[in-house]
Amino acid sequence: MEFWPEFLASSTGKEFVAGGFGGTAGIISGYPLDTLRVMQQNSFNTASAFSILRNVVANEGPTALYRGMAAPLASVTFQNAMVFQIYAILSRAFSSSDLVNDPPSYKGVALGGFCSGAIQSMILSPVELVKIRLQLQNTSQSIETRKGPMKVAKNIWRIEGLRGMYRGLGITMLRDAPAHGLYFWTYEYAREKLHPGCRRSCEESLNTMLVSGGLAGVVSWVLSYPLDVIKTRLQAQTLSSQKYRGILDCLRKSVREEGYEVLWRGLGTAVARAFVVNGAIFSAYEITLRCLFDK
Repeated sequence: MEFWPEFLASSTGKEFVAGGFGGTAGIISGYPLDTLRVMQQNSFNTASAFSILRNVVANEGPTALYRGMAAPLASVTFQNAMVFQIYAILSRAFSSSDLVNDPPSYKGVALGGFCSGAIQSMILSPVELVKIRLQLQNTSQSIETRKGPMKVAKNIWRIEGLRGMYRGLGITMLRDAPAHGLYFWTYEYAREKLHPGCRRSCEESLNTMLVSGGLAGVVSWVLSYPLDVIKTRLQAQTLSSQKYRGILDCLRKSVREEGYEVLWRGLGTAVARAFVVNGAIFSAYEITLRCLFDK
């Protein structure tokens, strides 16, 4: 029982808590746009985000845009806390500077982000699988209707086993490792350019946090978006509706049937969501961290 008070009083523990607050802020602020993105990616027509939004709200009400939020909200708080803590530790470990008060080098930031992205995929992959199945409920793209996250997860485990729960793990790691490296690097670079010296002083404004975090999210999503489209399609299929045998098979069939533009379908929605969500994540993280260290 003595572990938690000591852990939360340490700098590592404070980074963990701040990362958790950042994850919660990101999920709440961007979930409706995430639902629209998933519906666009897995759709076999070119309906716009606005037409999908209008159809969903008219048929099921606005709460349908939050369907499946409980699964990522419960896990992303922990996952984001873990990612930010691992990133903080590894970015310092990979940094070329030996001075304690120096910010991590940009090389350390990129490598720390890359490794934290690869590690977090182990937790994120099953969560995103359940989330995608929930988001596609009551659509022509899913055979599941009106089930909660626990029922969906139990159903996947019962029918597909452990392998089914980790469907899409490989593509998730391919997406997240380089994307996180670029993500953290862009944030650190942008905040320093917008407010010179803030990486050392930590005195940047809320606007700087919001813009830097938003830019980091946009850049990383644009880089990884085609992989995300493939991941959504792989995780949306079940054993009874299996169309793709793997990453390359999904890529070939999707491009052959729908053209290369399918790899960018829903990008506008994803970019808008990325700016909002990641601005919220980094702002909540930095503000929480300052409050904890000021105590």
